[in-house]
Amino acid sequence: MVATAVTEVTLEGKQLKLSNLSKLIWPEGLTKAHLIKYYTDIAPFLLPHIKGRPLVMKRYPHGVSGEYFYHKECPDYAPEWMQTVSIRHSKKRVNYIVCHDTATLVWLANQGCIEMHAWLSRHPRVEYPDLAVIDLDPGRQAAFQDVLAVAEVVRQVLDYLGLLGFPKTSGAAGIHIFIPIRPVYTFREVTGAMEWLAGLVTRAVPDKATVTRALAAREPHKVYVDYLQNTRGKSMAWTYSLRPLPGAPVSTPVLWEEIEAGCIMPSDFTLNTVFCRLKELGDLHHDMFKQAQDLSQILSLTANS
Repeated sequence: MVATAVTEVTLEGKQLKLSNLSKLIWPEGLTKAHLIKYYTDIAPFLLPHIKGRPLVMKRYPHGVSGEYFYHKECPDYAPEWMQTVSIRHSKKRVNYIVCHDTATLVWLANQGCIEMHAWLSRHPRVEYPDLAVIDLDPGRQAAFQDVLAVAEVVRQVLDYLGLLGFPKTSGAAGIHIFIPIRPVYTFREVTGAMEWLAGLVTRAVPDKATVTRALAAREPHKVYVDYLQNTRGKSMAWTYSLRPLPGAPVSTPVLWEEIEAGCIMPSDFTLNTVFCRLKELGDLHHDMFKQAQDLSQILSLTANS
């Protein structure tokens, strides 16, 4: 049996044991040490976005080329200082990790969590999202330019409704558009509001966008306007999360002007480039949560439709 190399560190007064730092995570030569350093360095920007949110551990024990699995329950071997929130599901309660500090981020990275998957709500109001999201997911024959074109239509619909949207790359092939809202609506209400909004978008550009969920029935040249990410219990790769794809891409906030100009690609934003962008532009979503918005207009329209 080969002994596991362990490095003990103290971070924010908390003891951490980091293992297998030389393990290859990305085929480009990026290791577990690179993964942990990234989350250590990005913590000042990432933590305000995920603070208080229930997290789902998506673990890649053998790097991006290996199998992965989801881990919702905080494991028994987690440090005593790990903070959790207990949430009831239909058949059981789950104790989700919530992340308030860099030490927790580093611990998660050490578990092989390349992505930081979080809920759209925060403790203690976990039943009431503070964000709605429209997830634009291209079909296999759609180009990223098609995603940008549909994103611009989402922006026009939001403008018409008097709402602000904050776009980011998914880190893969899509765009996420966050809509900050008052945490007073249930997940069901938010999903209904986003379904109605998605319907407006697809009717505006039926040649480019679809709300058809089933892959077999979905036209491959269209962009899927996914409103179901707003469903209770769903989690998604968060702002500044790494993704398990070649080049170590990062889910990164973008400007609407960049979307309109069509001058960005998902591969522009990686572990190696995101800090230069932050130095130049800062966190484009920094003030997002100061813009909590009302969905009552949409909900009244959906009730009458």
